[in-house]
Amino acid sequence: MFRTGPRNLISDVAGLRVGNASDARLKSGVTTVLCDEPAVAGVQILGGAPGTRETDLLEPHNSVEAVHAVVLSGGSAFGLDAASGVQAALRERGIGLEVGGFRVPIVPAAILFDLRNGGDKGWGRYPPYRDLGYESVQAAAVDFQLGTAGAGTGALTSGLKGGLGSASTPLDSGVTIGALAAVNPTGSVTVGRSRHFWAAPFEIGAEFGGLGYPSPMPEDAKRILLKYRDKEPDMQMTTGGNTTIAVIATDAVLTKAAAKRLAISAHDGFVRAIWPTHTPADGDLVFALATGRSGIELTADAAIDLYAAAGATMARAISRGVFAATPADNDLFPVWSSRR
Repeated sequence: MFRTGPRNLISDVAGLRVGNASDARLKSGVTTVLCDEPAVAGVQILGGAPGTRETDLLEPHNSVEAVHAVVLSGGSAFGLDAASGVQAALRERGIGLEVGGFRVPIVPAAILFDLRNGGDKGWGRYPPYRDLGYESVQAAAVDFQLGTAGAGTGALTSGLKGGLGSASTPLDSGVTIGALAAVNPTGSVTVGRSRHFWAAPFEIGAEFGGLGYPSPMPEDAKRILLKYRDKEPDMQMTTGGNTTIAVIATDAVLTKAAAKRLAISAHDGFVRAIWPTHTPADGDLVFALATGRSGIELTADAAIDLYAAAGATMARAISRGVFAATPADNDLFPVWSSRR
């Protein structure tokens, strides 16, 4: 049986801290995962409309082995500026890959679309995401806010506010796995319009309500519920107008190829928690980090357990992000806690 880590956050993985920065008027923000030491990293993109920075270097055949931070941001393509702010903060601390006598912080990033969520996007000439990225580094800690925070500040799902979620799972092998997700999908995280989460079989305790599956299943359980479609039936789905972006992390010792396999496995959590997912209108992406802090190299059986736990932990993180969302002025959609 799976159990949660002491915080039930990705920061239960030794060597990681998380910082949030957000702007309530903008209804957007940035979340940064900081690595205390460079971490082996990978990525898997399965959505049809991703927005990314520095993802090519994470492929196993490319030379850079480790990263110093990863960034999740709102703001659509404007949000990619957040990584520049994170780089600036790390450079001030003397952190980076040494190249020709210079230190270059390696900071992959991904964005979600939250421009159309009721926030004030009239920021003038330059968007605020570089500054938000810088602030997120200053805020980095092992404890951090879920729900309407960081990259989840302006997130929406089908019919409900989205949010920032996290979860962790210690395994019998001695390693820990953790997940972090900014949840902003085209599809729904609940069974129809009920309060029950699709990820219910993986819930530990009552971490997102403890409701299980509905019985009987509601009539709309098989209905394809898409963001905006019920609210504005004539609206065409916007390419890149959605996206769940996430990080899966472990303290196991992994190669770069194994980190990519971990990212692939974590996408199973999207399938368990969101329906539909990986659509042409989503930019669904998972970064993987392996800090190696446990010193444990996994056997073949233990590796299978790790990859299975990746999907389960990610499904829980996604659900917790929506569960923890809080209301704010000018919201387009209600929060989960208001649904009856």
